[in-house]
Amino acid sequence: MASLVEKVTRALLGLVAAQSPDRAGEMAFWLFTRTRSTKPQSDKERKALELARARMDESETVRLVIPGSVIATHVFRPDPCRAGGQKVLLVHGYRSRSDHMIALADALVAAGHTAVCLDLPGHGASTGRTLHLGKAVEAIDAAWRQHGPFDAFVGHSFGGPSVMAAAAGSILHVPQRRPDRIVTIAAPSDMADVFRWAGRLLGLGAAAQRAFERQVLRFAGRPLSEFQVERMMHDLPIRTLVIHAEDDKEVAFANAEAIARLGPHVRLMKTNGFGHRRIVAAPPVTQAVVEFLQQGAGAGEIVGLPLPCEREANRVAPPAEQGSKRRLA
Repeated sequence: MASLVEKVTRALLGLVAAQSPDRAGEMAFWLFTRTRSTKPQSDKERKALELARARMDESETVRLVIPGSVIATHVFRPDPCRAGGQKVLLVHGYRSRSDHMIALADALVAAGHTAVCLDLPGHGASTGRTLHLGKAVEAIDAAWRQHGPFDAFVGHSFGGPSVMAAAAGSILHVPQRRPDRIVTIAAPSDMADVFRWAGRLLGLGAAAQRAFERQVLRFAGRPLSEFQVERMMHDLPIRTLVIHAEDDKEVAFANAEAIARLGPHVRLMKTNGFGHRRIVAAPPVTQAVVEFLQQGAGAGEIVGLPLPCEREANRVAPPAEQGSKRRLA
């Protein structure tokens, strides 16, 4: 059931759309990209942040400036006797923060890698009140210039299309930043699906929805249709590990299958039972990411990767209608 705020927002957008669908589309985009408070939204989140606080305090925090925001990066370095591993950028999802990536960062550090966690604009310790794919890629670019080059990108949820867009150079005014490997965890594969979900949530009519989607041209220089994995990554054979749970209620598993459709350089791992958010700290996931980075650097298919519940040779089922399950999260 829609809340009072949602009902009022829909009614207001409907009134504006009756006069100017373009204006309604602009308003919808402003609402869609407006970040919320960084304060914990539940006791569960508050406790999780308290548990992560001591470890976050041990990191080296470096703040970087991008248009409209000062972003925070948190560097976790291995013990000098174990140093010499790879440099990995970790990017969280919408309504999340680097604190929730601690388990993965610690697993990487224990294996001798340097983990750099990025707080996206308006999230965690970063300032700003606007987040969209363009802002996320600008933040990744700033982290690359300060801490890179990176050997690997790891993106959870919205962080997944963010790191893929950065690797593909999909935002025209931002340089392409291509790592050797990419890991996506519970990530959406098509931003058009996310916009359609948001349009339904906001109650947009057809004309206002089209105006809403046209806003992507303003920040990206490309239409929304370009921001699906098949278009962004079709000519980039970057070795990729796709991790997703079939019981994910926020981003449907069909998104992982779409990424796996890219080719034999992509491996798909099921992690059923961990849902959308717990997955990023699940021991089988952190172990698989570490092992993926430790594989040899040869080209082509990833061979012998010990992934529990692995799909059969990238067999991809036809995508099903996902309704409201595909979200920006």
